Amino acid sequence: MKTRKFILFLLFVALLSPVYVGGKERLKVGLVLGGGGAKGAAEAGALKIIEDVGIPIDYIAGTSIGSIVGGLYACGYRSADLDTLFCSRNWKTLLADRNVEYNTDILRKKNGVTYFFGYPISRKKNKKTDRNIGVIRGDSVTGLFDRLTQRPDSIDFRDLPIPFCCVAVDLPTMKEIDLKSGWLSQAMRASMAIPGVYKPVQIGSYKLIDGGALNNLPVDVVRAMGADVVIAIDLTQNKHEVKNKTMNYKLKGLRLLVEWIKRRPDLMKYNQNVKDCDVYINPDLKEFDATSFSSRKIRKMIQRGEEAGEQARPQLVELKKRIYEHQN
Repeated sequence: MKTRKFILFLLFVALLSPVYVGGKERLKVGLVLGGGGAKGAAEAGALKIIEDVGIPIDYIAGTSIGSIVGGLYACGYRSADLDTLFCSRNWKTLLADRNVEYNTDILRKKNGVTYFFGYPISRKKNKKTDRNIGVIRGDSVTGLFDRLTQRPDSIDFRDLPIPFCCVAVDLPTMKEIDLKSGWLSQAMRASMAIPGVYKPVQIGSYKLIDGGALNNLPVDVVRAMGADVVIAIDLTQNKHEVKNKTMNYKLKGLRLLVEWIKRRPDLMKYNQNVKDCDVYINPDLKEFDATSFSSRKIRKMIQRGEEAGEQARPQLVELKKRIYEHQN
């Protein structure tokens, strides 16, 4: 009787451990989601095909809009949920912190903020914000992330249903910061803080801006997390050659920013990351831009993402075989 119970227990454990066959662990899969503003809707479309093929995702790394899609996916949202989210929200209002109470007023001042048809265009300066570039604080979208992720406290992102990391850049030093713990919605907000538009996000000693400034397709980040193979969804449309590999990080302030514009260190990393992924999905989004948030354009970009995913289906099927053949 005891022997029978023990055998049943072993069978139960085996059923709960699908990554093991014959004592070998299958290859771990990393998903990379690139930045591109509204074009992130295409990532929801491409994810539909990845799910349909049945590829498991073990790690996620994202930048900018990719950090939003990736953070939600890591929390348990799936392509159908993301499709609904993209299509059901007034993103221009959310992302711009628009106060709908004042949307018919040409100008309105309230609590130190000047609104133009409800959009904040200036704020009364204070010691905490007067040195921070950008007008929009992103309170509305951060609140949305809080509600969607349902993780209002500081956490280790590796403890999410799918381990997650998002990329930001420390503005004073122009160094890449890979966020792996903390307040999830704040990290997502930091990764999408476009310089000059959004206020940088202060996390610890870092003043963080959009991660796309240095790593818009963080294949290297998801590899470092433990991924053996990588699927990357890239929203970049215009490809560029590397200008100059040398970057002088000893410069400060505006001089450092000018140095970045001249050297574009992000291009070298981007080109290398494209080469280093196993399946590369790059939807055709040339007619769209980062602000294409109309419902018609969102729907069309989701469709373009699906089409790109379908084109990559043969590669995805082969990758799935490779993932599980490793166990044999």
